[in-house]
Amino acid sequence: MKFRLFLFVLALAGLLVALDGFRRGSQGVTRERVALGAIPATLFHPLGSPKAVVVIAHGFAGSQQMMAPLATTLARDGYLALTFDFAGHGANPTPMPGGLKDMAESTRALTAEVNEALDDAKTRPEFAGKMALVGHSMAADLAVLAAMGRSDVDAVVALSVFGQGVTATNPKNLLIVDGAWEVAMLRDAARRIVGLTHPDPAPDLTYGDFAQGTARRYAYARGVEHIGVIWSLDAQHEARDWLDAAFAAAPLAQGVDRRGPWIGLMGLSLCALVGLGVSLLPVVSPRAPPAPLTPGRFYALAAFAALATPLLLWKAPTDFLPILLGDYLAVHFAVYGALLWAGYLWLREWPAIAPRNFVGAVVAGLALAALYLIAFGAPLDLYVTSFRPVGQRWGLIPIEFAAVALAFTAEERLARGTDAPRFGYAALKIGFVVSLILAIALNPMRLFFLAIVAPVVAVLFVAFGFLNRAAYLRTRTPLAGALGAALALAYAISVTFPMVE
Repeated sequence: MKFRLFLFVLALAGLLVALDGFRRGSQGVTRERVALGAIPATLFHPLGSPKAVVVIAHGFAGSQQMMAPLATTLARDGYLALTFDFAGHGANPTPMPGGLKDMAESTRALTAEVNEALDDAKTRPEFAGKMALVGHSMAADLAVLAAMGRSDVDAVVALSVFGQGVTATNPKNLLIVDGAWEVAMLRDAARRIVGLTHPDPAPDLTYGDFAQGTARRYAYARGVEHIGVIWSLDAQHEARDWLDAAFAAAPLAQGVDRRGPWIGLMGLSLCALVGLGVSLLPVVSPRAPPAPLTPGRFYALAAFAALATPLLLWKAPTDFLPILLGDYLAVHFAVYGALLWAGYLWLREWPAIAPRNFVGAVVAGLALAALYLIAFGAPLDLYVTSFRPVGQRWGLIPIEFAAVALAFTAEERLARGTDAPRFGYAALKIGFVVSLILAIALNPMRLFFLAIVAPVVAVLFVAFGFLNRAAYLRTRTPLAGALGAALALAYAISVTFPMVE
């Protein structure tokens, strides 16, 4: 009891420290919710007259909340920053045209939204004739494309850009920042683009001339990958310094938004609080069930499901839902889970264990899901990314839940129990990630963007692993943890992946 009280106080203190860090990071900046027609947007106002207006665009499956650190850093340095949600993303209820079936149409529509944001920025009273663009991943290329078609964009900051079509002089004053842990293809693209100006470019060196609009530079943000580059201190310093150089503006030395560590501390604190909440779940069964398989058969089944799932889905049509890649994830979870359940029913060495209290297990699972969504929902929506369902997203949650639950219930049943394989749960989760990587390798054109979210999936699986184990030890049924985590993950997939027509 004393340890739980100590852990509660420690977790609560960590959460309060993180929230205070978010508050201090945004000091000197005023936020204003605005709308660009049907597009939700936010203005970040500096204390004084703006040096310039900067439009900041998020990447695939992102939202304007993800770009808030960059917007805050630039606003603290004297820029008026505008963020917004692309069609099909965040709180924008309009589906994204084209999707992956018609990339030309989706590119045209999303580039039009970048231009709409730029045109709106020019109507703001604070606009003084200077304007820049910042984009991440998908939006980095959209920002480059939009800037290449306009003469009023004076500088571009492209985080993790592919950069097709870039020339030595267009767009004007281009900075590229990649995560040092990004795939080589993106890091090579940065060097190739700057190489159009200089035959043998090196990172962290500026080439060309700002006054002529030909400045070029690429840099690698230390210790981060494709998503982490958004919150990287290196990326924020590079972006701020680049715009100051492009606009010949003196830095205000107000510091950058140090959100990354606070997000980590908040996540750990919330996990600890949810873990304490698990101790309040009802005890469903008087004793834990026995393990259904010997270790040899368990690992053979895990390997079979991981390898067979991507092969079965290689040529199968999976675009049956209006959510980009969320439909494939649903099918992948469902097939993976079905293979595990089929193997369990065929190979089990113990008599079938009838649920002693199915209703109690479901109630415990729903309570655990509520803990996940209540504890993490509001903080994620405020400080990380959009986490609220809009429009058609509500109807996707039960479909995603059915698919994820099929996999999670199988995993929990196989990995929990007396004498279960010691690292069984980890093996199943690693197996699923490997199967997803194989699926991407078999169909990179359609599934490439799943590679971007793979680190996030890995972090979620680690968190679910610790909390589901606590739920199992408390309830003595694997069903509670499986249902709780499945509902939480299904919700997350439904509210974050892009909606399409």
